Amino acid sequence: MRLYSLSVLYKGDPSARLLKAAHDVSPFSFFQRSSVQEFMTFTSQLIVERSGLGSRASVKEQEYLCHVYVRSDGLAGVVVADNEYPQRVCFTLLDKVLDEFSRQVPKIDWPSGSPATIDYAALDGYLSKYQVGLPPR
Repeated sequence: MRLYSLSVLYKGDPSARLLKAAHDVSPFSFFQRSSVQEFMTFTSQLIVERSGLGSRASVKEQEYLCHVYVRSDGLAGVVVADNEYPQRVCFTLLDKVLDEFSRQVPKIDWPSGSPATIDYAALDGYLSKYQVGLPPR
């Protein structure tokens, strides 16, 4: 069971904007890592763009399962995991991350934000804490 990516995006019109992301591409060879990370970022944006406001979904893409949650305010989160990772845990993680992100980052910054301008450093910590497939105690 493995998590590969955790992303926070803003569902704008017409496209989704990546606000912050954390990736674990260590299982891949050195030469594959950048293309795998690009694939996960692109797939996350595409899934958010195709999802409606206030929706949750799990989408199979190649050998990955992408869990997406788009809140009614346009803030969205995507977890890319393997097929064995528990779906319930992914959505619990997305709820937690999006609630915390919305408290720490002003809503006015979402439509124009980017990974370089958004100050939110918790994603890497969450990605490693939830790596085992069970919520931390």
